[in-house]
Amino acid sequence: MDLSDFRKEYSDRGLHREDLDVSPMVQFKTWFQQAVELGLHEPNAMSLATADALGRPLLRTVLLKYFDDGGFVFFTNYESRKARHIAENPQVSLLFPWITLERQVIVQGRAEKVSTAESLKYFTSRPRESQLGAWVSSQSSVISSRKLLMQKLGEIKDKFSHGEIPLPSFWGGFRVVPESIEFWQGGPARIHDRFLYVKAGDGWDVSRLSP
Repeated sequence: MDLSDFRKEYSDRGLHREDLDVSPMVQFKTWFQQAVELGLHEPNAMSLATADALGRPLLRTVLLKYFDDGGFVFFTNYESRKARHIAENPQVSLLFPWITLERQVIVQGRAEKVSTAESLKYFTSRPRESQLGAWVSSQSSVISSRKLLMQKLGEIKDKFSHGEIPLPSFWGGFRVVPESIEFWQGGPARIHDRFLYVKAGDGWDVSRLSP
């Protein structure tokens, strides 16, 4: 299928250097809040790119659960393929594709495990069904049928039918500590606005990139 004529002209929303905050995390918060206010579906959905020890890349979508000056945090099974990749090669990339706003945010950085206390705090805030789901799935492993998953779910429900559900030892969070963050704003005639923050000591250097 030829998609060469499948195109959309971007608006002239523009992004200017004087409008950017000195902190990329503050700038990200501004853009994120705008995405939320516009009603974008799952604005916290982000593509996570990892690579194994041989440099073979893999991309999938995960959900950002919170962010702060330290970076971007998501949660997963520590025995999953993404976690194994991170153990072999902690350099990762994130992409927030806010297409409706004609925006992208691209993060490059290092993924590191959050503390058990931090994982527990988030785990206890999850709905009970989600807590049970964390116990059920041996994420990324091969299974023969969905029926086995549902059978295991029933067993886990029975096991934890009374009291609180404990944090699985194999489940927790990763924080992506950014080394660079790019803010991309689509423009007419493919003259996009791109600004790259690069970590420099305790601060950030900001450069405009050619589209």
